[in-house]
Amino acid sequence: MDTSVIERQFTRIGARARFRDARRQDGVSIDIGYDREGEFFEIGLGANPPEELLVLDSQPRLRHLLLMSRQDDGKHKFLCGHDERHWFVAAVPERASASTVKTAFTALRPGAVTAVMHRKRVKRKKQNRRRNEAFLRQGEWFFVPTEGRQFPPLLILQNEPLRRGSGKPHLCEELVRIGGELVYVSNQHPQGLTENQYRKLISRKPKLRNLQWVTQRRNPGVFVRGKVRHADHKTIELEGWHQVMMNTETQALAMRHVAFVD
Repeated sequence: MDTSVIERQFTRIGARARFRDARRQDGVSIDIGYDREGEFFEIGLGANPPEELLVLDSQPRLRHLLLMSRQDDGKHKFLCGHDERHWFVAAVPERASASTVKTAFTALRPGAVTAVMHRKRVKRKKQNRRRNEAFLRQGEWFFVPTEGRQFPPLLILQNEPLRRGSGKPHLCEELVRIGGELVYVSNQHPQGLTENQYRKLISRKPKLRNLQWVTQRRNPGVFVRGKVRHADHKTIELEGWHQVMMNTETQALAMRHVAFVD
């Protein structure tokens, strides 16, 4: 594999790419590394390296490119680019068949956000901006305005974190969570059990009742108002309640090859 060709493509968008030996892993892994010169894309090639690794599209003006890896389990695509202050990498859902940077943007946008955008007739040149008539975006989160929505004061949480996995939290001045599925969470079951699953487990193993179980809501509706802060992004301020929607990266099988978490 001629890695110099890919390195040159990253140079075109103003970035650096470094390849490393990652024999303990399989296939390819992508992360953002740091050294004295700043950030760079760190691409690890495992014991079973990809059959093909190439840049499908490069947009120097946007400082983004679309990288494709072809492996035993199929083709995986990664949007690599610069967002406000830092470089990032996002796995693109395979079902989208994205072939350009712009179609990758579309694939990462939640369907509900796209529907609002079409309803409000957002012009094509504004559709991939961080702010338009349909939404504001900060990192992987989209904030869609809701007209006239109000919540009882007791439901409103102050300075509440919004995060995906172990990433840095986005701190929301005011946040409300409603609905969702009740789940029971413990150290042994961090992903949570539904009430039915929990009762079946306790009936089989009564001693597990002594675990430190906490009830949470899975996939609730989330609404935010006021300032939203994040260390890597410019603070945004939301006038009125906005519904929160995450990009579609978690729907991509390629997600397991991405070490970067915003």
